[in-house]
Formats: sequence, structure tokens, C-alpha cells
Amino acid sequence: MNKANILYAQSGGATAVINATACGLIEAARSYDDKINKVYVAHNGILGVLKEELIDIGYESDATIGALRHTPASAFGTCRYKLKGLKENKAEYERLLAVLKAHDIRYFFYNGGGDSQDTSLKISELSAAFDYPLNCIGIPKTVDNDLPATDCCPGFGSTAKYVAVSVREAAYDVASMSSTSTKVFVLEVMGRHAGWIAAAAGLAKETADDAPHIILFPERPFDEEKTLQAIQQQVEQNDYCVMVVSEGVRDRDGKFLSEAGLRDAFGHAQLGGVAPLIAQLVKDKLGYKYHWAVADYLQRAARHIASRTDVEQAYTLGQQALELALQGANAIMVTIVRTCDEPYRWEVGTVPLSEVANQEKKLPADYIDKQGFGITPACKTYLKPLIEGEDYPPYTAGLPNYVRLKKVFAEQKIETPFKF
Repeated sequence: MNKANILYAQSGGATAVINATACGLIEAARSYDDKINKVYVAHNGILGVLKEELIDIGYESDATIGALRHTPASAFGTCRYKLKGLKENKAEYERLLAVLKAHDIRYFFYNGGGDSQDTSLKISELSAAFDYPLNCIGIPKTVDNDLPATDCCPGFGSTAKYVAVSVREAAYDVASMSSTSTKVFVLEVMGRHAGWIAAAAGLAKETADDAPHIILFPERPFDEEKTLQAIQQQVEQNDYCVMVVSEGVRDRDGKFLSEAGLRDAFGHAQLGGVAPLIAQLVKDKLGYKYHWAVADYLQRAARHIASRTDVEQAYTLGQQALELALQGANAIMVTIVRTCDEPYRWEVGTVPLSEVANQEKKLPADYIDKQGFGITPACKTYLKPLIEGEDYPPYTAGLPNYVRLKKVFAEQKIETPFKF
């Protein structure tokens, strides 16, 4: 049997553990030197395939690949680029096919969220449309935890841990200064349509007086009067209030409070920061001194405080994606299947790409409490195991020691460059 070449790519926003998935897949591939010839990684996701910018992983040492497990962000580059349909842009698919053929790619792995799994699906359809033998496997990744058909998404657990820890620590700070300084602190977290990250902040709350005192979810329309009343009540009772606000909070008409009027490559609204808007409202209506912060990239890049559960799941899905492809699996996404809450147990499953592409999983209604400002015990039961355990990176001179790749590109075999 002829050896095959494989191609892996990362897509969408980076996470603290996406490289752990790459590590799992590449290390698994290196154990199959009787079946796999070369391992390529596309530079900057699907754009690297279109541009024929393929990194030859053979130039990277085992130690370097192993260090990907504890290195955050996207070591190979990622992108937000949406493929059009085959009928809309046949030239794009012909280019993809030409690159795959030129480098004898027989296995393709795309690591990303719902929009990225749409790309996975289209690549699998390309294979069928042009009668080219290619096994296409999607691997989940998103800090938003909004992919359906998987219990959770690699990247979310570490972000959830960072947010819960940050809220607890900030609350101690605000409480210590509240008598003469800040009364209200607002932390904005990611979550355009789904409030999973905001909900994770609720893990920091162990008693009724603990922060976060108020969480604003995308799933619930913003009620200004009700929110201000809750803030005032909290300050009057405990002298301070800590809020966590999802970036995707909307008004009763469904409009984002912080929409900036811009769109990304997937057509999503660019959100401009809801924390300062809420903080200014507090100042104008209640007169309290405030501070606000936007977790932004910090929440998804914080590998130094990653969840061990998250790292292990990310790594295992990379391994299993490779194993399933070699067994003949195609047009599927690997998933995490929860088999027990306490003690937490899980296994790897699969789902057709057609069931996850462009789909979103929102926070269930029964995960938000009756007041609409907190999470329920059921939500805590779901979230708690996902942030458990520590998996610290190695440190040098007091700082985490992350790896950088050589990024040696394979020789380009197609003379005509791709024009966008």
C-alpha cells in the first residue's frame, strides 16, 4: 500500500489548547510511518491551502512537536475565511483540488468552530464532486462552546477557568477598596450569541454574597431598569457589585448593545465593547464609581492557567481524528461524549459534518436562574468538571516557555498563484 500524505489546518479564533490538538494528531501520525509519508500543516488555515503555503512538519523535532501541547494560540496561523458554494466559485474548488493532488493529500483535518466545520463539509463535498479520494475529518475548537453535538469544545474549559478565577480575584480587590473607591466592576467576556463563557464566571460564586453578583447573558434581552435595581440593591447590601457581561448582550429588539457596524469575514457583526456602555449607565443613573475591563484575547490565550481536562480533551481529539481517518472515516467531526457527571467521565464520539456546520448551541434556559442574573445548580454541574485540574507549562526565568516553529514550507508545485 502506498503511503499517504496528510494535511491539518487551524481556523477561526485561537485558543489556549488548539496546539494540543495539533500535537496529538502529529504525534499519532509519526507513529504510523508505515502508512503516512508526510505531514503538512496549512499556513493560516484554508488560505494556506489556496495559496499552496504548506508547512512540512518533517523539519520539526519530536521535542518541538511535544511542546505544542503547552503552547497557546495558533502555532501555524489561522484565518477567518468562508468558502463559497461550489456553483458560486468553482475556480476556488479547482484550486483546492489542484493543491491536494499536487501534494498527494489523502487525509484532511480542519480544526475549528461551526463556520470552520462548514469548510470541512465543503472539502468533503469537493472530494465527492471531483471523484478525488480524500478522508475529511473536522475537529472541534471554540472558546464559545457553541458547537452542537459535542458535550463541550476544546478551548472552552481553559477560558472558563480563566474567567472564573479572574472574577474571584477581582472581586477580592473591589471588596477591599469599596468603602472609599470603586463600587461597581464590570468584566466583559466573549460570547456573541451564546452565554457559556459568561455562565462560567458563575463558578466563582459559592455563597449568595459572592461575586459575580450579576451576569448578563445573550440569551436574555437587556432590561435596563431591572438591571439597575439589582446593582443598587447589591451595593446597598454589600457595598459593591461585580458584574460579568457577555459581548453579545442585546436589547429587546434583538440589536447588540455594542454593535460597531462592521462585519467580519463570516458576516458576523463586529462588537465594540459592552462593558464601558454598562459602566457609564451605572455612573449616569446611579452615580457609583466604576471600573470596567474587557477580557478579550487574554481569556483565550491564557495557557498558564489552562484546565487539565481541556488540555487532555484537545490532545485526545487530535489523536482520535487521525485514528478514525486511517480507519476510513469521512465527512465527520470528532466529539466529546459525557458518560458521567460525578466522577466526570467522557469518551470520543463522532457526528456527520452536515449536523454541525454553521450551527450554534446556546445556553439552555434551565441553566439561567429565575432572576436572569445567575446560573443554576444544573449549569454548575455541567461546568465544574471542565475547569478542573492544572496543566502548567514549563517556566524559564519566571515566564512560561512556549515554542516557536521553524515553519519550513514545502516546495510549491503549482506555477500560477491563486488570486482572491
